[in-house]
Amino acid sequence: MTGDDAMMPGAGGNYSVMRSMRRDSTLSKRPLRDGTARRVIAFARPYRAELVLFLVIIGLDALIGVATPVLAGRVINQITSRGEVRVVIWIAVIIAGLAVIDAGLSLLQRWFSSRIGEGLIFDLRTSVFDHIQRMPLAFFTRTQTGALVSRLNSDVLGAQQAFTSTLSGVVSNVISLVFTAAVMFTLSWQITALALVLLPVFVLPAKRVGSTLQAITRESYGLNASMNATMTERFNVSGALLVKLFGKPVDESVSFSSRAARVRDIGVRSAMYGRALFAALSLVASLAQALVYGLGGYYALTGQLSTGTVVTLALLLSRLYGPLMSLSNIRVDVMSALVSFDRVFEVLDLAPLIDDAPDAVPIDIKPAAASVEFDDVWFSYPTASEVSLASLEDVAVLDQTPSQDVLRGVSFTAAAGQMIALVGPSGAGKTTISQLVPRIYDVRTGAVRVGGQDVRSVTQQSLRDVIGVVSQDAHLFHDTIAANLRYARPQATDAELWQALRAANIGDKIAELPDGLETVVGDRGYRLSGGEKQRIAIARLLLKAPPIVILDEATAHLDSESERAVQQALAGALQGRTSLVIAHRLSTIRAADRVLVIDEGRIVESGTHDELLRAGGLYAELYRTQFAPGRQARVDEVDTEVAAKA
Repeated sequence: MTGDDAMMPGAGGNYSVMRSMRRDSTLSKRPLRDGTARRVIAFARPYRAELVLFLVIIGLDALIGVATPVLAGRVINQITSRGEVRVVIWIAVIIAGLAVIDAGLSLLQRWFSSRIGEGLIFDLRTSVFDHIQRMPLAFFTRTQTGALVSRLNSDVLGAQQAFTSTLSGVVSNVISLVFTAAVMFTLSWQITALALVLLPVFVLPAKRVGSTLQAITRESYGLNASMNATMTERFNVSGALLVKLFGKPVDESVSFSSRAARVRDIGVRSAMYGRALFAALSLVASLAQALVYGLGGYYALTGQLSTGTVVTLALLLSRLYGPLMSLSNIRVDVMSALVSFDRVFEVLDLAPLIDDAPDAVPIDIKPAAASVEFDDVWFSYPTASEVSLASLEDVAVLDQTPSQDVLRGVSFTAAAGQMIALVGPSGAGKTTISQLVPRIYDVRTGAVRVGGQDVRSVTQQSLRDVIGVVSQDAHLFHDTIAANLRYARPQATDAELWQALRAANIGDKIAELPDGLETVVGDRGYRLSGGEKQRIAIARLLLKAPPIVILDEATAHLDSESERAVQQALAGALQGRTSLVIAHRLSTIRAADRVLVIDEGRIVESGTHDELLRAGGLYAELYRTQFAPGRQARVDEVDTEVAAKA
């Protein structure tokens, strides 16, 4: 949109003024962190050449906007004074030429604006996304997903506007205002002063309307955010199922309808206030033009001004009010953009708790050397201040509660090819042990070694390349079966995918599907049963073929039939590999080379299944609790079938 479009009464261009009015003026009072503006400039440095050309084009466009009314006045003067036809034609040609140049400049302006703006969006989004990917798991357990998405969308777009809408608006309005006012005062300071007298008549009510619009807009944003959160929670599979099971669809509809109705009412009020503001601007501009025509006509008839000068003043007047209104709210515009940048920088400045050491080296171990060792490991989960931001948790102050030790002096070694079973009460620290091996978390003191190397001294990528994990809730992306499998090995062929699926005891099931490998599994894999998801996860593990395997209760929530199928798949997956298995099944425990009993973060017992039963300690108690006679019969039956098919 050119300057002429933006400021002409009756045109839709007063949107820039309206948008400024709608922005929350409280942003101008929000303290920014030191150096934000300097970092913004540094972030835009790759685009400095484009920015300079962009600003030059904006300036030329503003000059053309002032020159055109002046030339139009010259035409009028030539006509009224019966001047030369040749002069009129030449002026008309110049006006036409300026129009062509202006059209070209507007295209160039849009091209540079898009290039700079989209480039900044790309840089900011990729930087934030990459940074978030390197954050520890604790960051995601504390952070609202919607807040993170907002940083990648709303705040990035707000930051982008600093170099497109805000910057171009400031430069264009300043140049337009300076040249317009200068030309008008040169032509007639009396008429210019009289026209400006009406400005407070519009500015004062506009400020009040602007404050009301800001309040309405804030409430609208809050309600829309609430509706979005409701839809996100209710429209996923788990949320939809909960609503249906508790018979609440009507209640949910009523609740959503009430908020939607409030948004509707706010929309009507906002539209009316906006139209009132626009009508007021148009009215004042029209009154000012009436004064110009009246006083200017008097001066023209009395010979003090030419007719063309009066026309020029009237045309220039339309370019005076818009820039003045926009610049009166420039602080809010600039602070809005800076706050968006500040919120993006806030995420980028949160250092990842787990990162590669400067001298980290890749780890490359073969199955014959794939040992896992815990050496006097103490661990407590990171505090909120170490991994999170208050703004991402939607709290005023982060939780200051110190973390308690979860592991206390844990030491053991899993030799290459051994299976170590971890058992113990819920919350004893079993899953925590399994997460320290691939560096999902880091130990506080002590060391975890893989293949004899401290996991903190090797690169995270290479470490996770040699470790495979199957959890009790195998996650699948909303994509095809093939895409989910290739997440482990992107270059795998279809033949290798089918081989892994057959080894995981699910190949025949996938082959029966109409789309086979191209079957979309749905959100979190909900189109598949629990057993099918687990076997696809095992196939993914087999495709990766890591020398070390971690199983976190991979059959905990399965029915008997699925449990048999998964156990058969696991028997092949663990063969020849070093494995840590969080076990709840007797067959797994019996197959383990050693059983570690974890309680309150310590290894309280260690030995084989039979040795621990004879000891009569915690393991014997857990055995009696978890493997009652009725359950034991079913477990033995499953064990027999698995052993027969292995």
